[in-house]
Formats: sequence, C-alpha cells, structure tokens
Amino acid sequence: MSDDRHWISAFLEAQAAELGAAQNTLAAYSRDLGDFSGWITDSGKSISGATQQDVEAYLIQCDAQGLARSTRARRLSAIKQLYRFAFEERWREDNPAIRIKGPGREKKLPKTLSEQDVDDLLCAARSFGRTATDRCRNTCLMEVLYATGMRVTELMSLPVSAARGDPRMLMIQGKGGKERMVPLSPPAREALAEWLTQWDRIEEKKRKDGAVASAFLFPSKSKSGHLTRFQFYNIIKKLSVAAGVSPENVTPHTLRHAFATHLLANGADLRAIQTLLGHADVATTEIYTHVLDERLRELVEQHHPLAKASRTRKKDDLSPEDH
Repeated sequence: MSDDRHWISAFLEAQAAELGAAQNTLAAYSRDLGDFSGWITDSGKSISGATQQDVEAYLIQCDAQGLARSTRARRLSAIKQLYRFAFEERWREDNPAIRIKGPGREKKLPKTLSEQDVDDLLCAARSFGRTATDRCRNTCLMEVLYATGMRVTELMSLPVSAARGDPRMLMIQGKGGKERMVPLSPPAREALAEWLTQWDRIEEKKRKDGAVASAFLFPSKSKSGHLTRFQFYNIIKKLSVAAGVSPENVTPHTLRHAFATHLLANGADLRAIQTLLGHADVATTEIYTHVLDERLRELVEQHHPLAKASRTRKKDDLSPEDH
C-alpha cells in the first residue's frame, strides 16, 4: 500500500511540475487513482503488482456500480497514464493497461443558450442582488464571462491588475499556465469600469481597517481568497430564475458554449474561436459547428412553412381513434 501511495504521489507531482496540469485535473487524477488503489488493495493486491486482468476486473466493477461511460473512460485514462509513468521511471517493465480499450465517451453536444436567453440573463444581472455592490459585481461577472468565453476558474481567479486601465483586451492564464489574450466588448468594459470603482471603495475601507487588500478582481472570504466556482454556480442559477430562463440550461459553462456558438453563427473563423477559448486542438472547437448545425435544423423544423405543413398533414392523416 505504501508503494501505491508513493506511485500516485510521484505521478501527481510530475503532472504538476512537468506538464503544468491544472488543480482540477490533479484533483480528478487523485480521486480516480485513489478509488483504483482502494479497490485493488481490498482485492489483496497492489498497483505495483496488478495485471491486465486486474485492471479489467476493476473496470467491470465500475460498470456494475452504474458509473457513467465518461467516468469509466476517465478512470481508465488515469490508470493508463499512471502505468506509463511507472514504465518510464522503470518501476515496472510493462504497462498492464495499455491494451485495454475503454468504453469511449458518449458524443453529446454541449448545451448552449440562444442570444435572447443571454440578453435576458445580462439584463436580469443589473437588478439581481441584495445590494448595489452585489448587483454591480453580478453584472460585471456576466458581461465579462459572455464577452470572453473564459472558463469559470479563469474568471474567478482573475487578478485585479489584469483589469486596470480600461483594457480592450484581458490577459488570461489558462490550463497548464498557458496565457492568451481575449477582447472585451464595450458593455463588458463599461461593467468592468463600474465594478472597479466599487472594488476600490471596498478595498480602501478594508485597508483603513487594517486588512490586506485582495489581489483578485472578484474577492471573497473563501480559502482561495476569490469567489469560488460553487459560489458563482449558485449566483447564476438564481439569476436564471430571475431572468425567466430555465435553470437547467444555465451554468457558467453554457455561457462559454454560447460565446463560441454565437461567434460561429455570426461568421467568426473557427481558428480564431479556438484561440479565444484556449483550446489546444481545433478538433475540440469543431464541436460548435455541430451545435450550430443542430440549432439550425431545429429552427427549420420549427419555423419553415414546409415543415409546418408536413406536421399538419401528419396530424390530419391520423384516424379519429388516434386523435
């Protein structure tokens, strides 16, 4: 068991140091490998001595537990990478998981929002919040998120220094510490300027009270010092209710999807969208072409006269019993 802990710990350290893996990625690896380690220990074996059959048995157990295909695929990926690391470090002479084919990932199109949905959310943000400060912050959050398509973690941890000077562009630190520039729309710049005025007033009061000013654009009393993903998730869910948009369809990530889909629908180049989103591979960005195709198909089916006539004919063709 001590070998298992050492292997996992060394693997995570290498992912962080050499590949610059994000904290969320490291946390997922830790959970998945911890589960595998616990299962194989209960089986009277160890990670260092596991065989291909042992790994396959673990995946069968995951399936029996009803875990989603995506979860099982992610766990197998983590196990494969751990053993590849062990092989490279010469701790093992083989990778027992290398020949195992995973369940694959279900190809689901990402949920997105219509332009009207986003307009309703942005409008509601201006009046949503207990205080004027909350309303100002919420407006800034929503405007900047939709204008840039940032990942929620990137937005939450944005340093206040990046937003100074009425910027046309923001420097974002993305996955693996990679930096990219994203443009701000005029409404986002206006919302940001208003929030910075409030931010300066709040932080100046803190300094007078002997506290240290925050380094983050969206500070909070959380352990990280900034607004957390969970806090923002709660804000956006309540905001969607106020806006009359289904809360099931609204998350920080669906706004990122909306940013990309709306850009594509309005003629933006796919490579430009890839750069703005911070995708390493354009294949990841191409999913938005499928989202757009699906939305266009739905629009045609709902609004085209011939599609309406087809539905009417089908309804008329039903017998009285069917009606």
